[in-house]
Order: sequence, then structure tokens, then C-alpha cells
Amino acid sequence: MGHHGSVPDPAEPQIQPTVDPLEIAALEIERHVASAGWDQNPRLFALVPTAALVAAEPGLDGGLQAQDLAPGALSAVEQEGLEATSSLESLLGRLAWPPEVHGTALTVERMVVPPDAERDLPEDADAALEVLTSHPGRRDIRLVVAVTRAGASVCLLRQRDHDRDDRVASGPDLAPGIVHALRATFED
Repeated sequence: MGHHGSVPDPAEPQIQPTVDPLEIAALEIERHVASAGWDQNPRLFALVPTAALVAAEPGLDGGLQAQDLAPGALSAVEQEGLEATSSLESLLGRLAWPPEVHGTALTVERMVVPPDAERDLPEDADAALEVLTSHPGRRDIRLVVAVTRAGASVCLLRQRDHDRDDRVASGPDLAPGIVHALRATFED
């Protein structure tokens, strides 16, 4: 009996195409932000229906791809000039979106360390940060968290150690605190 086709290697990531407009928008944002490298400040995006954007700006339709023409497609509009703040909560707590915005996305970089790294830290915040920053188990990650006004969410996670488009993890609640904070920007 002959063998037809190839058996997928379980070690190789399997790329599954997505048709979900929110996930497509989040992936486009993630790749856009990743192209600028690491050590970036948080970036905020409004997600608007692509059809409405093209209706308002007809010159944009020349650069559209097939997924941009799908029903419900979302386009990301970066919000320039974010106010510098040490607290994402305070930044997001002051946001409110007009009805034309159907969703929002935030990119943020974080440092993660194993739980034991946080034991016996110096009381001085700067000294504690230095200990954590130099910890051998430290990992740098970038999160993209996207939500819609209707309540859907997508979270993407890229590790600096595995900085490839095919190594981006995805899930609806990888960053539940940020998902909640972004959803709150749509509450009246």
C-alpha cells in the first residue's frame, strides 16, 4: 500500500487559517508591531469596520486584501500620542470610544519570571526590578489584546526568545485583566 501525502510533524506548528474578523485584526496588529522590534511602549488601536472606513476614505480601497473585503472585517487605526503613564489601568480608565469604533486593541510588553523569582526581593523597588531583570528565568513577552464592543476577545503572545510569526500563542483569555479593562472602555 502506497503512502500518499505527508504526515504532519507534531513538532512543527500547524497554521490554521482564521476567518474571525477580530482575530485577523489582532494578527495584523501583532505583525505590524513586531516589525518595529522590541522595547516599545504600549500601543493602542481603534478597530473600525473596514467597509465604513473605505466609505469614509474611498482612496483606501486600492490597498485592500481579500480578508479586508469579508463581511465584518475590521481595520486597526493606531491612536497616536498616547499619554505617558506608569499605569495601564489609569490610561484605560480614561478612555471612551465613539459608536463608530467596534473594538479596541492594546499591545504591551511585559517581563515574566518564574514564581520563585519573586521571593526574598529587596524592598527598594529599583533594586527589586534589577534582581528580576537579571533573573536567568526571565522572559520578555509582547501581548496583543483585542476586544469588541460585543464582548469577543482575542489575546496573542509573542516571546522574545521565539520571535517568529509562527510561534505566536493565541487564546481568548491569556491576559484577563487587560481584557476586562479594554471591555470597560465601551461601558457607558
